[in-house]
Amino acid sequence: MNSIILKNPIFWSDVPDVDVIRVGSAFYMVSTSMHSMPGCPIMKSHNLRDWEIVSYVYDTLENNQAHQLLDGEGIYGQGQWATSLRYHNHTYYLCFSSNDMNQFYVYQTKDIEKGPWSRSVIEGIYHDPALLFDDDRVFVIYGCGDIRITELTADVTAVEPGGIDQLLLETPKKNIGLRCEGCHAYKLNGDYYLLFIEWPTDGNQRRRQVCYRSSELLGEYERKVILDDDMGYRNKGIAQGAIFDTPDNEWYAMLFQDHDAVGRIPYILPVQWENGWPMVGIEGKAPEQLEINLPDDEAKPLVISDDFDYEKNKLALNWQWNHNPDQPLWSVTERPGYLRLTTGQLIKSVLTAPNTLTQRTEGPVCSGTVLLDGSNMKAGDVAGLIALQSNFGTVGIKRKENGEYAVAMTINDGKGQEKVVEEKTFSNKQIHLKIVFDFDDSVDEATFHYSVDGHYWHPIGETLQMKYTLDHFMGYRIGLFNYATRDTGGYVDIDYFQYDRGRHLR
Repeated sequence: MNSIILKNPIFWSDVPDVDVIRVGSAFYMVSTSMHSMPGCPIMKSHNLRDWEIVSYVYDTLENNQAHQLLDGEGIYGQGQWATSLRYHNHTYYLCFSSNDMNQFYVYQTKDIEKGPWSRSVIEGIYHDPALLFDDDRVFVIYGCGDIRITELTADVTAVEPGGIDQLLLETPKKNIGLRCEGCHAYKLNGDYYLLFIEWPTDGNQRRRQVCYRSSELLGEYERKVILDDDMGYRNKGIAQGAIFDTPDNEWYAMLFQDHDAVGRIPYILPVQWENGWPMVGIEGKAPEQLEINLPDDEAKPLVISDDFDYEKNKLALNWQWNHNPDQPLWSVTERPGYLRLTTGQLIKSVLTAPNTLTQRTEGPVCSGTVLLDGSNMKAGDVAGLIALQSNFGTVGIKRKENGEYAVAMTINDGKGQEKVVEEKTFSNKQIHLKIVFDFDDSVDEATFHYSVDGHYWHPIGETLQMKYTLDHFMGYRIGLFNYATRDTGGYVDIDYFQYDRGRHLR
């Protein structure tokens, strides 16, 4: 029998709010992307270890001022999150809520990898929803603490008129800081299973995974803690996610763990059925590695280098825009082998810069390097690299009023604007820029560098103490940006993006 060794976490990167299904021999995963576009990534694996991004559900979620970064604030920490993914009667379904829109979205397709996806919108927020297909009926189970159930139409496009819409269960309040949320619902062998995360204020005081079980959908539910472990990491419990089986009827869970500035990272854990309960881990512990009876496969990187050599104006799936892109103002074909970013509006801060192109960062240590050609920047333009979260840091080049250039490192001034930490005159129109991210043991530091030739690097500014904050609710990303403060129409050409990973980068 084929087998592989899987080491946890499967990604040392921000892949949160996971849901996983198996269709045939393929596993599909969806995770949260919030304000990043295209959104709602679909990942695929044949062995639970090697995952590849195969598609996104939508290019843009909405096309309003906030989603386009035209309102001065954007939708940081909003958008798509905590999606439920299911396969039923040869159709793939997923659903999620968007706080900024006060809406609940349901998408469906026959082809999860190629689409197209049809979309239905239901008014209101269904917090951390779980789709449940029960014979010829379909429900959404949702909420925090007080868990509700609402029946949807058979075609999963609207609330069923006169259907079930009620409180399903109340979870404990005593010694609980965060009551149950993050529902995943299953009907297995005639019983109903609802999986949640909760955060107690007694005992270990860390997040844990709990399960509610009933023989009747609207009946009485039993409760059991099915995992309470942090794998030795800062008392941050591994919890919230899905359970699923393999073709050989072996069961696993994919849950995630808060991991400070890098974000929320996923783990694959074995599941043993004990007296009808899906107990996660090995003797209550999350293993650092395990043997899985699934075939070997080619590892696909989550974050990639890119020479921007494309025949069509379409980027690799590893890239996402920060908010909706302004399509006419970016190109990889106008100057073949270069990413061109053109300014189209005047802004005051990099956080509201359109067409900031991002990828995730990864632990333990990683770096991103670009060669930027600023020959066609206009006075007041700023372009470069950003360590993107609310507490951001940038390294970039400025075109000054007198036509000269300067290299600068900036940080958030506490109000979302840029504070210049260090600025130096720079005589060249081309510049190499680099950010090094150190997440090892949650040191969570980023350093900023520039170079004339790409070999001899000069540090600039100060070390950024990275922080995971809930206003963005996302692990740090590295972004490529260009924005105007005085006149629009200037542009920069980026020759390459070089990504490296490993402790040797320190």
